[in-house]
Amino acid sequence: MATTTRNRSIPWDWYIDPAVARLEQETIFRRTWQYAGHAAEVAEAGSFAPARVGDVPVVLVRDGEGTLRAFLNVCRHRGYTVCEAAGKRETLQCAYHAWTYDLDGSLRNAPRADAEPGFDRDELGLLPLAVDTWGPFVFVNPDPGAEPLADHLGDLPRIVADGGVDVDALVFLKRAEAEYEANWKVCVENYLECYHCAVAHPSFSKAIDVAPSAYSLEEHPTFSSQYGPPKNGGGGVYDAGGEVDRGQFHLLFPGTTVNVMPGRGNISIGPVVPLGAERTYRFLDYFFAPDADEQWIADMLELDNQVGAEDRGLVEGVQRGMRSGMIRDGYLLPESERLIGHFERLLVDALGRDDSGTI
Repeated sequence: MATTTRNRSIPWDWYIDPAVARLEQETIFRRTWQYAGHAAEVAEAGSFAPARVGDVPVVLVRDGEGTLRAFLNVCRHRGYTVCEAAGKRETLQCAYHAWTYDLDGSLRNAPRADAEPGFDRDELGLLPLAVDTWGPFVFVNPDPGAEPLADHLGDLPRIVADGGVDVDALVFLKRAEAEYEANWKVCVENYLECYHCAVAHPSFSKAIDVAPSAYSLEEHPTFSSQYGPPKNGGGGVYDAGGEVDRGQFHLLFPGTTVNVMPGRGNISIGPVVPLGAERTYRFLDYFFAPDADEQWIADMLELDNQVGAEDRGLVEGVQRGMRSGMIRDGYLLPESERLIGHFERLLVDALGRDDSGTI
């Protein structure tokens, strides 16, 4: 399998072309584990919540026996989404024609069905999807032949735990959402390098040591990792003292980001979701140790919000440049941007294509 060559990026057409976006949905997002939500959303028997994996609508369900399930959030009758908002009840009911499903996905009732010859309700249940958890984090894979989640996560849970974070002890605080006028790969690749941090993220660079001698990069089979120690105790931006001694920033292929800041127990996790060739949706779920100080949380979130606002301008500016069509591809610094190269190799391999520019 050919991959990206020399120090050139994948073709910039791949960030613009709707045909590439469709292929990515089919061959990547419908075949990989992605973060879909947190367990507290469906903590009680009978609770359910909508989610999405790429362009696949999902409903997470906690059935009457307490089993976590995931289904394609599409009614088998006419395709209406069965779950529009989180709730709790003994069944799921489509608001279009009142087809009603048990929490195990089986079709319980379809009005007038008894008068229709050959109607087989056993064949018309909700389509199940693979679902599993890492601590409070719920992952879904639309592929019926999905590998176990543990295989896809690899060493990531151990690395996070060794860094001082007990994910099972964390408490969900909030979800932050945003949309960007940029291809999802632009967002991911911006996340995967801190070469731009000293220039574009002054507050982050005061809090975290982003010098090449201190800021380290690692490649793993299914994820990429960045590590940064606090700088001068947080540089006056926030207090970096605590049980977590360094920052961790992981990208689980294709687009789940996992962030840990130095200081008290914390993690933010969420997907990078393509909405089209040049539009991306992201959310981050924030979790903190139950004894984390409110002011510490507020200071850390303020820094995170600042970095997010700065990144918006960066990724949307990159997209405008790529859209010009005047340059075929970009140059990747083999060390400072090697995680981008790693991501692009995983991407090319998953697409089953080479990097010649042809899809």
